[in-house]
Amino acid sequence: MPPMASVLVVEDDQFVRSALIRHLTEASHTVRSVGTALEALREVAHFRFDLVILDLGLPDLDGSEALKMLRGITDVPVIIATARDDEAEIVRLLNDGADDYLTKPFSVEHLSARMAAVLRRARGTAGEAPPSNVLQVGGLSIDPLRRQADLDGARLDLTRREFDLLAFLAGRPGVVVPRRELLAEVWQQSYGDDQTIDVHLSWLRRKLGETAARPRYLHTLRGVGVKLEPPAAEPPR
Repeated sequence: MPPMASVLVVEDDQFVRSALIRHLTEASHTVRSVGTALEALREVAHFRFDLVILDLGLPDLDGSEALKMLRGITDVPVIIATARDDEAEIVRLLNDGADDYLTKPFSVEHLSARMAAVLRRARGTAGEAPPSNVLQVGGLSIDPLRRQADLDGARLDLTRREFDLLAFLAGRPGVVVPRRELLAEVWQQSYGDDQTIDVHLSWLRRKLGETAARPRYLHTLRGVGVKLEPPAAEPPR
């Protein structure tokens, strides 16, 4: 069994949902659950999860579409739970960003093994940041190795993607980074929707105590890109 994790269960079948919640809770995991894709999107936008278990047969949106939308806002590991066993569809889901899949019905032992493997990979990747000095931009202190960020001495509660975006910009203080480069380096995508970047910038601004209209650290140059620099009143440290 993997170490304790925060898990979001997205499943509309009440019987299956209850069984998953019971098993995960007994295994000492923290569990939240929803029954629709839109509820799942709201959850990952407001809470930090280590893993999502996503059913494909949701009432409001097909799970494959929900997966694409989830991948637009988070890189949290996703295990697909599906009654479908079509190989071509499973390959497509993995290509669309799923980390693994389980075909229903499955045993709790099988689920535990898949969870352990996915969490090992995710935590291993998070720990692979190369040794580097702490990045300092004004009152921002960013430690890429420990994946921690502080603002004026207070710890920032950032999602994995928010941290990656902030750290990438902090490594180039005062430099305008094109959106295309952000998608390639932070999202590992050669193309994508600019709205994905805008949403994450909006969340980051809120956590940095600023707005797009009154920026302090994050500055957007319309049609060009984004730069991170210390507030005008604060010289670089």
